[in-house]
Amino acid sequence: MFLIFFIGFFVGGAGSMLGIGGGVLLIPLLTSILGVPIKNAIGAGIISVIATSSAAGAVYIGRGLVHSRLAMVLEVATTGGALAGGITAVFISPRLLAAFFGLVLIYVAFSMRKLPKEDRWVEHTGLLDTSYLDPRSGNTVEYGIRKLGKGMGASFLAGNVSGLLGIGGGIIKVPIMSLVMGVPLRASIATSNFMIGVTAATSAVIYYQHGYIDPAITVPAALGVLLGAQVGSRIGGRLRSQKLKQAFQLLLFAFSIQMFVQALRGII
Repeated sequence: MFLIFFIGFFVGGAGSMLGIGGGVLLIPLLTSILGVPIKNAIGAGIISVIATSSAAGAVYIGRGLVHSRLAMVLEVATTGGALAGGITAVFISPRLLAAFFGLVLIYVAFSMRKLPKEDRWVEHTGLLDTSYLDPRSGNTVEYGIRKLGKGMGASFLAGNVSGLLGIGGGIIKVPIMSLVMGVPLRASIATSNFMIGVTAATSAVIYYQHGYIDPAITVPAALGVLLGAQVGSRIGGRLRSQKLKQAFQLLLFAFSIQMFVQALRGII
């Protein structure tokens, strides 16, 4: 139980710093270190995503980094995708889920390479224009939203992946908001943290109904994630985004290999 708590603390801190939820790290750690069945690990991941969002979202809102109006718009599409993904996951074999999880980790690692190094631009679009105070530089960053339609479509996909794999839709939302919609990276991370809890709660009901949420695993993991997310969200706002991305990419590649190995072992 203590090991699960410390694993949760680590992934909660890392997930809150990058706005992607702790599930992307929690699930491969639970399956590889403790041998937890992947669907039970996904159930724990979903609850941990809710904990991450609750802890980190409150911190980011207090700092004015969350674009709440944009979050509410995108969440309409995301919850629909999460519901569809959660239903689908119940009927997919664990081996296929492990292989798909590995592919998603590789996608996330490569997509993060394209993210801008810092929040440097100022661009008004007339659509949901807003601003925030950069915690590192002390400067005011102003921006508007571009390509909202594409953002909605990507949000549905993000919700679907979240419901299917229990990893939080932030792995898709953060790159899309930053690269396509013109949202600065720090604001993308903060807004994603605010949204992922609602997304995860949608699919959590499905996993609970089918008995994939084990309290012995979920409770210590969620408590660890909750504490880790509070610490990570406070540290992450002051660190350079580039350093966070590089460290996280290495972890994602390592875990993707581990998930593929698990899938192959299941087949053999």
